[in-house]
Amino acid sequence: MFASTITKDSDTSEEIVQNVFVKLWEDRESISITTSLKSYLLKTVQNSSIDWLRHLKIRDKYSSNISKNSVLEENNTENYVLYSELEQHIEKVLAQLPAEIAESFMLNRYDGLKYYEIAEKLDVSVRTVEVRIGKALHLLREQLKDYVVTIVVAFIGWFW
Repeated sequence: MFASTITKDSDTSEEIVQNVFVKLWEDRESISITTSLKSYLLKTVQNSSIDWLRHLKIRDKYSSNISKNSVLEENNTENYVLYSELEQHIEKVLAQLPAEIAESFMLNRYDGLKYYEIAEKLDVSVRTVEVRIGKALHLLREQLKDYVVTIVVAFIGWFW
């Protein structure tokens, strides 16, 4: 109920509280609570709820900014073709990656899961998820660098 007063979303509130208890259980041997457990839990739920609101605000601001300023929003054939080709190149590179690296990347970038959520889902450490996504990004940058140059040149050509 406390989290719901902050988030105004009961499903999200339940998830936040569950995550707080999971984190408490995982850190049970190393955690040092100097106040009462109730105070600690309430403060942790409050902070997690505020973090969720901040994330939501940033995500919404980013989405609206992209939709307002995206060149790809213009409905023209050239943009559609470039975007389609880029999607195909990304899918091709992801298909070449080891399954666990591609899965971690797609859960983060396509499904919007946070690193700790991916770690829980795949039963690995958060550090493992960080390494996997880092490898995926490195390989994507390496494999797509020539294609990105082509896109940039095309965009520059449109603005001249």
